[in-house]
Amino acid sequence: MMQHGGNIYKYAKELDCESAEIIDFSSNINCYQPQSTLSCESSLVSKYANSDYPELKSLIAKNYKCESQNIALYNGATAAIYALLASLKGKEVFLYAPLYGEYEKAVLAAKKDIYKINRIEDIDAEIEKKSIVIFVNPSTPEGSYYELEELFLRWKKKKCTIILDESFLEFKKHKSLKKQIDDYKKLYIIQSFTKFYACPGVRIGAVFSHKKNIRSLGMPLWNISSLDVKFLEERLSDTHFQEEAHKVHAIQKEELQSILKNSGLFDVIVESDANYILTQSSHASEIFEHLLAHKILVRSCESFDFLDSSWLRFAVKDTDAQAKLKEALGAFA
Repeated sequence: MMQHGGNIYKYAKELDCESAEIIDFSSNINCYQPQSTLSCESSLVSKYANSDYPELKSLIAKNYKCESQNIALYNGATAAIYALLASLKGKEVFLYAPLYGEYEKAVLAAKKDIYKINRIEDIDAEIEKKSIVIFVNPSTPEGSYYELEELFLRWKKKKCTIILDESFLEFKKHKSLKKQIDDYKKLYIIQSFTKFYACPGVRIGAVFSHKKNIRSLGMPLWNISSLDVKFLEERLSDTHFQEEAHKVHAIQKEELQSILKNSGLFDVIVESDANYILTQSSHASEIFEHLLAHKILVRSCESFDFLDSSWLRFAVKDTDAQAKLKEALGAFA
């Protein structure tokens, strides 16, 4: 069972090829990836970073329209998830599933009780007062964006601690709830920078919350590296990145949508607000193996709650990669 996308090394070993030979449609990283000018100089790596990360936090605050005091930085969004759940006192956690699998693992690691809500079929299910609720928006694996005002009011009335994951929000410029963090002090927002800013090798994620919550998180002294800091500072300072990324993403996503539709292989193609497209096919397992034989890796979704092996997810990629996908799907018999 595939637990996460991006594990090209495992499949390269199975295929007896180099990992670079595999086209990775399982990894949902922005396909717009401009060349970085960052160089790994000894002056950068031979000294400790400022553990407060003032310049980086200032850039993040400017980009996300908040204050630096509302930001805690971690060595990746997954590390942020584990640290946040370990710090919260509530015992009952309601997961709006399907969602990123590490949330369940982090809840269990924090020794809390899990209750799952099928957000696709039963999003209005009752939750307990003063519980912790976790919602990914846009969702994974299907990329649906939810207007959360009504749910948010229900959660607030029950005095819930709210964790929202907005890691894929930027691909369509949807409205964030980060502006609510000062008004509702039990709101936490998880943000991965690796997805939109195309840098999975740079491990930086954040928690946005009220300044009192940020101060109480108890951060490690040096949580992220000097190289990670400099890379993200460069990308956030690039005034053209977001505009170009949105243009490229829109073109490539439409191209991928057409390829999947015109293949005639899928019974369901889900409309997405993120940089991936979820599909269903009665031949999904055979399609997965067929594409893998062509050194194309896609995300099988049986590890997600309420889904099975008939669901496959395709990340948006560049034109060359998508042309090879089109050719391989066309050769499926």
